Amino acid sequence: MCVCVCWLQLQTSKLFQWLIDPIPAKTFFRDTWEKKPIFVQRKNPHYYKGLFSTAEFDRILREDDVQFGVNLDVTSYTHGKRETHNPPGRALPFTVWDFYESGCSLRLLNPQAFSSTVWNVLSILQEQFGSMAGANIYLTPARTQGFAPHYDDIEAFVVQLEGKKHWRVYKVLLGLSLDSTNFSQADIGKPILDVVLEAGDLLYFPRGFIHQGNCLPDVHSLHITISSYQKNSWGDLLQKVVPAALEIAMEEDVEFRRGLPLDYLTYMGVQNSDMDDPRRVKFFSQIESLMKRLFNYAPVDASVDQKARDFLHDCLPPVLTPEELASSVRGAPTRWEDGRVKDVGVHITTQTQVRILRAGCARLCSDGDTVHLYYTTNNSRVYHKEELQSCEIKPELTDAVEFLIHSYPHFVKVESLPCDSVQDRIALAELLFENGIIHTAEAL
Repeated sequence: MCVCVCWLQLQTSKLFQWLIDPIPAKTFFRDTWEKKPIFVQRKNPHYYKGLFSTAEFDRILREDDVQFGVNLDVTSYTHGKRETHNPPGRALPFTVWDFYESGCSLRLLNPQAFSSTVWNVLSILQEQFGSMAGANIYLTPARTQGFAPHYDDIEAFVVQLEGKKHWRVYKVLLGLSLDSTNFSQADIGKPILDVVLEAGDLLYFPRGFIHQGNCLPDVHSLHITISSYQKNSWGDLLQKVVPAALEIAMEEDVEFRRGLPLDYLTYMGVQNSDMDDPRRVKFFSQIESLMKRLFNYAPVDASVDQKARDFLHDCLPPVLTPEELASSVRGAPTRWEDGRVKDVGVHITTQTQVRILRAGCARLCSDGDTVHLYYTTNNSRVYHKEELQSCEIKPELTDAVEFLIHSYPHFVKVESLPCDSVQDRIALAELLFENGIIHTAEAL
């Protein structure tokens, strides 16, 4: 499948399958995901054509406000030393291309803010992963290397767009590791995968796999690294579950409020860890008992909702098709014309058919005594530029919101919303429409 097809019509599963083809997605997630690197050689330099190019890189430098250190890094790696050469201020073509001609690599940190195609791809993939999808673009001159050997805390899909690059992937030091410092060649041993990526090829490696890439003598390299699953582990969820569970347990269970033994400092702690003392056995037994008891107070669903809010804040806004734009609040015909406002107001009736704009673009969460609907439709393409948006939902309307969310991708008539009155149905639909959360089957 060539990238020249209409991106806006690609569904999530189809886009991901296109990314990793010919490996079936089911096989990939069963055998490869989080387990091992894989190289897909296609011998088709046009496979990813249209995703991004050096010409677009140049256009962005000329037309957009690209700032050194914020949007663009200039790097080099020579004689085992990695250096960053970012001057202050805007990254203008005159300066950037001079760095490149001097042998420096260029890293565009958030291409989704400048490229509509990259934005669209990532906005679709974030639904596939249920986690933020990000990207960096790397342009490297021939005969050079921009970065030292290292490993990352993300699942990485290296998509070769132009030229060639020699990649070496090394064994894992610690499975699914967090982000690392740079390594020397002496630290990493022999590669377990040694390949040359050409335009149209793909390299995937999980978190924790040490890797490095260098350009061949005769050609530059342009690639985009698509990433996901940062801070999306069981441990990251438990970081939210455990403190909340402990707070609840302290309030509700007297066993967690009982005092520690008077003399526990005399036999516990590192300086006493080698002691053969029965009191230590009893102490550990009590800790184990309380840890097991703690599970009974774990607010798992509430903690998952916290993770969901974090994810929604990370998300890119959806890219709307022309039909979706025309049938959403962003395409409403309200305007100033001939000295007055025309076509103001929302004309929703019980017969209007509505649908959530995207799967996963909104989530209903309880915040103590109130219920809020959080949504991504007003997010910025710049990471966390805006606060996460939400609107308060009356408790008696939550069933209707859940009905809409679970009905996706089907349109439903406003009259079918499980509300107590016609007025509630229309008021809810108007609220969601005005916030860009739903759109109508036909333009209003």
